[in-house]
Amino acid sequence: MLMSTEAGGITVNEAVRTLLLLMPRLVGRAKRLPIPPELRDLDLAPRHLALLAHLEYDGPASVNELADRLEVAPTTVSLMVSELVRPRVLERTADPADRRRRIIAITPAYAEPIRAWLSGSATAWEHVMNDLSPAERATVVTALRSFEAALERRDPQPNEPRS
Repeated sequence: MLMSTEAGGITVNEAVRTLLLLMPRLVGRAKRLPIPPELRDLDLAPRHLALLAHLEYDGPASVNELADRLEVAPTTVSLMVSELVRPRVLERTADPADRRRRIIAITPAYAEPIRAWLSGSATAWEHVMNDLSPAERATVVTALRSFEAALERRDPQPNEPRS
């Protein structure tokens, strides 16, 4: 438990120190979540996990809808989808409302293994979020998005040496 010198909470330095120690443990634990046997040989990267999570929780979608959700270019999503269509993890089907448009979905054979894989993190987040008020949940999400943005601003350019 943190002992604070700041009334009503912890100081910025206390928070930063705690998070610097906590974040590697969180990432390490998330990486140790067991990958279902059906998914082990697929060489899935974090980008695939995000794509699969959107399809699992939000349902089938077009490449453009997935690109909006993932905040990446449609060409990036198209490449990821192609990588997962080959081993039949995902399928492309014609949209009944517009036959020219393709809808991306998880194939039935992989639906349960993907659900099982994602449920470890989802269950932990649900446990945490259930104990928070809506405003506190928003604060957590905002803080994590801000952290991601701050890291992105700090990333060196391709030809810039890392310090």
